Amino acid sequence: MTIFNWKRAVIKVGSSLIAPSNHQCSTQYLEAIAKFISDSRKQGKEVILVSSGSVAAGRGKIAHKHKPSIAEKQAMAAIGQTQMMANWASLFDFDCAQILLTSDDLHNRTRYVNIKNTLRELLKNNSLPIVNENDTVAVNELKVGDNDNLAAYTALVAEADTLIICSDIDGLYDADPRKNPTAKLMPEINNIDQSIFDLAGGAGSDVGTGGMQTKIQAAEKCVNSGIQTLIVNGRDASAFETLAKGQIPGTLFTPKTTLDNARDTWLRHTLKVRGTISVDLGAKQALLEKGASLLPSGIIDVQGQFDAGEAVNICFEEQPIAKGLAIFNAADLTSIKGLKSNQIEAKLGYASSKEVIHRDDLVLL
Repeated sequence: MTIFNWKRAVIKVGSSLIAPSNHQCSTQYLEAIAKFISDSRKQGKEVILVSSGSVAAGRGKIAHKHKPSIAEKQAMAAIGQTQMMANWASLFDFDCAQILLTSDDLHNRTRYVNIKNTLRELLKNNSLPIVNENDTVAVNELKVGDNDNLAAYTALVAEADTLIICSDIDGLYDADPRKNPTAKLMPEINNIDQSIFDLAGGAGSDVGTGGMQTKIQAAEKCVNSGIQTLIVNGRDASAFETLAKGQIPGTLFTPKTTLDNARDTWLRHTLKVRGTISVDLGAKQALLEKGASLLPSGIIDVQGQFDAGEAVNICFEEQPIAKGLAIFNAADLTSIKGLKSNQIEAKLGYASSKEVIHRDDLVLL
């Protein structure tokens, strides 16, 4: 049996556990989770919560039609967020800290580092960080699966070794257990490929917004960065008793053996791509085989509008092979594509670098 060891974990709890009635907060399913968190902290382990539920918690406070508008959802979140935090705080005898994020906070390098530093200080001072998306202002974040992926990003920025995703079923099955009584739980998955995604169905609840697809997406982000990921049944109190014994009650996604460093993780998973640079065979080989920087001589096309310092995909024959931070903006890159590095200054009137993307700011895909 695989022993479940960890030192710093992110635990994601969804709306259907926070507000099972779909109208207000409840501790019905949270007491077992809270006990696991408290007992783990007493053992010297560190925990960060990613908690959905603000919209569901405030749903009963805002008049709305069958399908609430964005504005109505944001109003629900504004009311429900305080109730959700109070609900968690009632279960602990230590401080809980609220952290509200948007995707932009994770795409900006400076804010990303600030989040990391804030989490570090909170853990250092024995507080429990509780992270949620800022649903009161972030329209794009009110979409399917947002907090499963937010939990993965939080695990990455917090440099956690473990992500625990609470679901409403025991884990990933080889078929839909709601429809197929012979479906079998898959206790351990060592490689996430398309066949694993094919096993995932749609959302199982009209309260939460994340189905198994987004949980596997989150697991994939984490295992590729060396973070073990576990899907457990958040409605089953015995699951957390099993976890406390170092045993696995659900599905464990084992991490890759090679860990990405923090900057590569940020480049790979959290930075939005603003454009595309197409390269020739020589540049492709230099990037993939020699660990080289990208030079202007290897560029054959530039697409998109991006500024210096923004992320772009590097493609060969329309297939992405790398991602990195452009040193020049799109217009200047278009002007110097195909040129040798010593020709940049004569063409642009300046030469901030002989490289287009430095190797330190580049991650292979």
